Amino acid sequence: MPRRLPVSDAELEVLKVLWATGSATVRDVAAALRKRRRKLAYNTVLTLLSRLREKGYVGADRRDTAHTFRAIVTRDALLGSSLAALADNVCDGTTSPLVYALVRGRKFSTEEIAHFRKLLDDLTPKD
Repeated sequence: MPRRLPVSDAELEVLKVLWATGSATVRDVAAALRKRRRKLAYNTVLTLLSRLREKGYVGADRRDTAHTFRAIVTRDALLGSSLAALADNVCDGTTSPLVYALVRGRKFSTEEIAHFRKLLDDLTPKD
């Protein structure tokens, strides 16, 4: 994913709505945010969606009177680029301290641990 400007906390909340719904109008996003206990005015939601579009995170379908917005960046892509930027800034590009910090002291299910083992096995060089 190309480097994009970071998203604010409010922009991230809007992205979460779009990831959950697939696409939504400004009114739909505002209603979903209210359900999440975030009461934002229509114009504020429109501004956040416009900023996300300018940053390259959101696309808009303008064929109808009410524009429909959709995320064009997946949660995984945003997470990956955010963690890579964090590793660059805090760990001088090394990812292992970041991974250690993320998993140390956490509880994982047997299935999650099996998934981690498979990921590590896939990364292990074959002789």
